[in-house]
Amino acid sequence: MKYLLTLAIVACLSFTAGAQKAYTTSKDEETGATIFKGQVTLADLQEESSFTWLKRGEATYKPDSNAIKYLRKELPAYTIVVLMGTWCDDSQNLIPKLTKTLEAARFPMKQFVMYGVDRAKQTGGMESKLYNVTKVPTIIVYKGNLEAGRIVESVKRDIETDLVQILQKGSAQD
Repeated sequence: MKYLLTLAIVACLSFTAGAQKAYTTSKDEETGATIFKGQVTLADLQEESSFTWLKRGEATYKPDSNAIKYLRKELPAYTIVVLMGTWCDDSQNLIPKLTKTLEAARFPMKQFVMYGVDRAKQTGGMESKLYNVTKVPTIIVYKGNLEAGRIVESVKRDIETDLVQILQKGSAQD
């Protein structure tokens, strides 16, 4: 039931996001970095001129081609929810690698939802609590209504291999 509620909330937020910006911006008191708080899209991040880390990270990352072949075939059966901090070094490192991997795998971005959080790990809504976020980035992979796995703060090997392992673990449980 908890998972159905979570997905229903994500769906509702996705539909309302098209009408207006679903996030707020502020300046980080520690670093002066721009903080996006709330539901954001990849395009929102790309449009922010101070987020040079995104383009730089995407341009330099080369995902493993074998993992990409597997993800291209299997990942479209899943949805991905990301909670990240635009102020956070771990998010600035991992999110460009994730987006490059998803692009290479031709992942349908309509199945991708992302939220920006502040230093208190809050989105401005209930998402932080719903997704039990204590560290960022948190990348949650769902198959239907069930969580298949998550990547929290860092990867064990690399983003594409960790995603493959989540999918393989989920397939073994089917």
